[in-house]
Amino acid sequence: MFKLEVTSRWLWRAGWGLMVQREALMLKQIDIPPLWLVFALGAIWAIAQATPVWPQQGLGLCLIALGLAAMAVAVAQMLVARTSFIPRRDPSALVTGGVFSISRNPIYLGDALVLLGAACFWGAWAALPVVAGFMVWITRRYILDEEARLRAGFGPAFAAWSARVPRWIWRI
Repeated sequence: MFKLEVTSRWLWRAGWGLMVQREALMLKQIDIPPLWLVFALGAIWAIAQATPVWPQQGLGLCLIALGLAAMAVAVAQMLVARTSFIPRRDPSALVTGGVFSISRNPIYLGDALVLLGAACFWGAWAALPVVAGFMVWITRRYILDEEARLRAGFGPAFAAWSARVPRWIWRI
């Protein structure tokens, strides 16, 4: 135990502490929703390889296209409003029109539609829990923090919008 403490102190003083801080910052910067989308797509693909059942490629492509369109329109609306679409940044505007009148999180909804479309396309019906798990993970990891930032920044306007528009596309 003593050697471990001495070694860690020495490493910290020798510059390793700074390296560890940089690595932690880098990991925080790559902790972004598209990374989790890629992981979930990989899980769905793996499940499809093990249990392909009745692929619905037309439906899958439609859902993927709808998801990508929702993401693109939402990002465009946020750019027009001159606010950030990057998680964990303070927004400068509250966007409530367009796709944001259907879902408070149309980009994440688009991610979920892409995952659902991939499951349909590959016939990975056993992977539907991956889509649900992704939605729970994204809600806990990003959405709750984003909502707290919006509530702090826009108060009553956010409260009215969140009372009117569901977090995803239905109330959960």
